[in-house]
Amino acid sequence: MTEPEFLEPYRGNVVVLELGEPYLVIGTLVGWSTQHLSLVEVDLHDRREANSTKDVYLIETKRYGVRANRDRVDIPRRTLVAICHLADIKE
Repeated sequence: MTEPEFLEPYRGNVVVLELGEPYLVIGTLVGWSTQHLSLVEVDLHDRREANSTKDVYLIETKRYGVRANRDRVDIPRRTLVAICHLADIKE
């Protein structure tokens, strides 16, 4: 499977990006390049400032919606550890 084929199912959907840093990125994937992923209506969440675990935060986001604090974000792909649809988070 080529890279565009791999990412295409995520385009236009709300995704969760887990980064190699203490951040979660939750937003709608609108595009990508060889170096960045582009998202809109984004919650850039610093887990160090959270009162709950990552899993609890994701479940709450799935239930109640994305708490967008950025209109658009471009994430360097080198920081990406995992990507999934928000809908795939298990409760």
